[in-house]
Formats: sequence, C-alpha cells, structure tokens
Amino acid sequence: MLVMLAAVFTVHVATTVMLFVATISNVWLKSNTGATSQGIWMQCTGGSCESIFGHIGQGNDASMRAVEAFMILSIIFCCFALIAFIAQLFTLGKGCRFYITGALMLFCWLCILIAVSIYTARFANTVAFYHAYCFILTWICFCLSFILGILYMVLRKK
Repeated sequence: MLVMLAAVFTVHVATTVMLFVATISNVWLKSNTGATSQGIWMQCTGGSCESIFGHIGQGNDASMRAVEAFMILSIIFCCFALIAFIAQLFTLGKGCRFYITGALMLFCWLCILIAVSIYTARFANTVAFYHAYCFILTWICFCLSFILGILYMVLRKK
C-alpha cells in the first residue's frame, strides 16, 4: 500500500509540474516554419514576444482570458489537492478514503477540460500552425488529473 501511495504522490507531483509548464510556457501552437510560437500569454516571433491579445483578434479576447483563468484555477486546485493529500495522509484514520483530495483533483480536471476545450475550439484550428508541447502536456494533465481524482476517491488509507 505504501508503494501505491508513493506512486500516486509521484504522479500528482508530475501532473502539477506539467500544469505549471503548460501554463507558463508560450508554445501551445507553433508555426509550420518554426519561426513563430503562440501560447496563452504571448506570441513569440524570432526571439521577440508580444502580448497575445494583439494577434488573436478583438472577438477572441474573452475566450483567451477564460482559458488563462481556467488554467490558473486548475493549478490552484491541483496544488490544494496535493496539500490536502499530505494533510489527509497524516490525519485520516485507517480505512478512510481521500474524498477531499479526490474532489479537488476532479475540480482540477474540470478546469483543464474547460480551458483546453475553449482553446481547441477557438484557437487551435489554424492551418499555418501545429500543436506544440504545451498543448499536448495540457491534454496529458487532463487525463492524469481524472485518473488521480478517481484513484483518490477509491484509495483507502491502510
């Protein structure tokens, strides 16, 4: 059981780190030529970066702000879930489940789902760009946070 808890903790930490990287880095989309990359904060061309809001069009500002907000919320829920897991590890009695941690991870999953769905629907359909590593990391975090949320709900402290 200790090995299972350690594995879940390791995957949770890895998910948190990947969420930070995916949110902070500006490589969600990359141009086919490789000269331009676009994230949720900035668009970088040839080493100089400018705010994304000058490049996405006036009608998409609210959508991009929603993506930014939900990605930040997902990081917050993921960090709170990590803290809750450590706290519950030392305070729960034997045989109890990690419901609070599981609920927080499922909220994290929901925030990632909303953010990446908005981004995919509004911004990722560009012909001149392909999906870069941050976009893929976000989808990986989406899957891992769901699996972790379910595992925490099922996992019992022994």
